[in-house]
Parts: sequence; C-alpha cells; structure tokens
Amino acid sequence: MKRSAEIEALEARLGLRFERPDLLRRALTHSSMSGPGREDNQRLEFLGDRVLGLVMAEALLAGDRKASEGQLAPRYNALVRKEACAEVAREVDLGAALKLGRSEMMSGGRRKMALLGDAMEAVIAAVYLDAGFDAAKEMILRLWGDRVAQVEADARDAKTSLQEWAQARGMAPPAYVETGRSGPDHAPVFTIEARLDNGATAQATAGSKRKAEQQAAAALLDKVGKGD
Repeated sequence: MKRSAEIEALEARLGLRFERPDLLRRALTHSSMSGPGREDNQRLEFLGDRVLGLVMAEALLAGDRKASEGQLAPRYNALVRKEACAEVAREVDLGAALKLGRSEMMSGGRRKMALLGDAMEAVIAAVYLDAGFDAAKEMILRLWGDRVAQVEADARDAKTSLQEWAQARGMAPPAYVETGRSGPDHAPVFTIEARLDNGATAQATAGSKRKAEQQAAAALLDKVGKGD
C-alpha cells in the first residue's frame, strides 16, 4: 500500500519503517472514523497494551534484580499507565497523524490524553505485528527513554521513604490527592497534596502527577521529620 506523506513523517519520528503501512494507518484510526472497510484501532490497542506490559516487566526485572513483586508493581504501573503512553505520544507528535471523526476533531481529540494513550498502544501492536517482538521492544525502550531508570530511582526515594516513615508509626500509607490542574491539555500542570493519618499535609506542583507526588512526599517527609 502506498504511503502518504503523513505516514512517512510519523515513521521517521518513530524511527522505523513499516513493511505493511496499513497496520500503522489502522493504529491511528479512532473509532469515530471507523466504518465499512475501515477498521479502528481498538483491537490493536488491546494487543499493544500487553506487548508494552511484557517489555516493561522484563526491563524492570533486569534493572533491579533484588526488588520484590511489591516493589516492582508500582513502578510497572507508572510506566504502562495511560498518562505515560500519552506523554510518549506527544513527544513523537502522534496526535498530528490521528484519524478522527469531525466531532472528536472539533473537541480537541488530537490533544486528549486517553486518545493519545490508546493510539500509542495501538502503534506498539502495529510494530509487533509488522516486525515482531524484538522490533517492538526496541522502539518502546527507545521512546520511553530514561523513564525506566527514573521510575526505579523515584521508587526508592521520597514516596517510599514517607510510606516507611508512616508504617513505622502505625499509620496507613500516605494519600496523594490532586487539588489543582492548570495549563493547556498538551502540557498540563498538576498540584498534588500528600496527606498522613495524623493530619500532616504538603503540596507540590509539577508537569506530571508522578513528579508532583514525589515532590509533595519529599516536602511532607521534611516537615514531619523535623518533628521527630
């Protein structure tokens, strides 16, 4: 099937070339554009989520051979969550290539986190079907970049330390509550409040929920630590 300039441009941003570009085209087709002879990306999304999960599980196990299942699970969830997929999609400008119905296009569908995350998973499946698991794994690890190492580092610092502090004093794990959100859809800014059973709180603002939670945990840990 002949490639459009749009598909070729996206392939360049993804760093690969499809043998079957129709797979990539399907991965970019939202259900609002599906119809007779035009499949949407929902089935590919289902498959891509599983491929992403396996790649991240392998990467985390290799990156920290001493971590327990309980330690690995939150790191895994942070890497495969829809927000993480949408962040990667924005970095490769996946939204510009999405095939959307008029209503979705008019409502800002190219910037919506859920649509971008779903499409990123569908693209992963398209690579897997087109070139196999190794090709999909290489692309995922390249596009996710230092996120794997960063989530391992984050897991060992403020949030973990605050949870250990609370548990040592018979408290429930800290709660993290989104208290504010600002900025455009493609670059949101989150305010998160960390809360402890004893009523202590601290807030932080950052460009991702994960970073805001880490910063809020660090601020709260500093506050309660001074009271020990």
